[in-house]
Amino acid sequence: MNKISIIIPCYGSEHTIRAVVNEIIEVLNKRRGYDYEVILINDSSPDRVMEVIGKMCASNKRIKAASLSRNFGQQSALLAGQSLATGNILVCMDDDGQSPSENIYAMVDMLGPDCDVVFAKYGIKKQSLIKNLGSWMNSLMLSAFLNKPRQIEFSSFFVMKRFVSDEMIKYKNPYPYNMGLILSITRRIENFACEDRKRLAGRTGYTFGKLINLWVNGLTNFSVAPLRFATYAGMTGGMLGFAFGIYTVVNKIINPDVPVGYSAIISMISFVGGVILIVLGIIGEYLGRLYMSINRIPQYILRDRINLKP
Repeated sequence: MNKISIIIPCYGSEHTIRAVVNEIIEVLNKRRGYDYEVILINDSSPDRVMEVIGKMCASNKRIKAASLSRNFGQQSALLAGQSLATGNILVCMDDDGQSPSENIYAMVDMLGPDCDVVFAKYGIKKQSLIKNLGSWMNSLMLSAFLNKPRQIEFSSFFVMKRFVSDEMIKYKNPYPYNMGLILSITRRIENFACEDRKRLAGRTGYTFGKLINLWVNGLTNFSVAPLRFATYAGMTGGMLGFAFGIYTVVNKIINPDVPVGYSAIISMISFVGGVILIVLGIIGEYLGRLYMSINRIPQYILRDRINLKP
């Protein structure tokens, strides 16, 4: 019998998570031949969501939960849930009710020999402007630097085979980026067209700063493109400086009365200095992440479990 593991990171969803889980269970009970479990990961939410989760777990043993010791972020919470899942099919969803759970089986049915992962593709995304901007930046980065097929769109609602998840949880370094992990494992990815829904309550926990951090994680953890950019920027700055030097000498020979321009010198110094600082920043970002990986900074730490075996 196939078993579906639903994984939902929870943060600030005290007023939505019960409705989300009830809807998911109602959908999953409509088809025979499938067992299921719902794994809720409390990402150190500041509200009383764990109290709500505890009551749901007490009334239904198929609902399982774990709490992280602090806020590690959605990407780490998803990996924590994947490490606890026992199903051969994994479904990752949001806790705000925007993921259209009625499409779970339709997306599961798309999995096959030529498809390992299915992402929901929304026509019109009913989310904030900041999150839309972050999604656009994320898609651009994935296509440009991680070779994501341009016709494929990624979202937080997706279905995948067990082997993909098993390979993802082998990644033990801090600041994971799940889309990059999936692209490093398989290119057999499809989209399922569906409608996005409005949040049941509250607002997204993603700020513009968090979206930028997520974008940087994907760029630096799975691509050396920034280092190549630093190399090209240094070469460009050097060539411009050399060309400007030749121009200054030739111009002085042709027109001896031309005064030496301090403004031009300052402009070149500012340009070269800016390039150097950018290069140092990029190198520092990579060295910092290497340092944290060597020191084995954890992706997440589990504090409590409910209905889960140790």
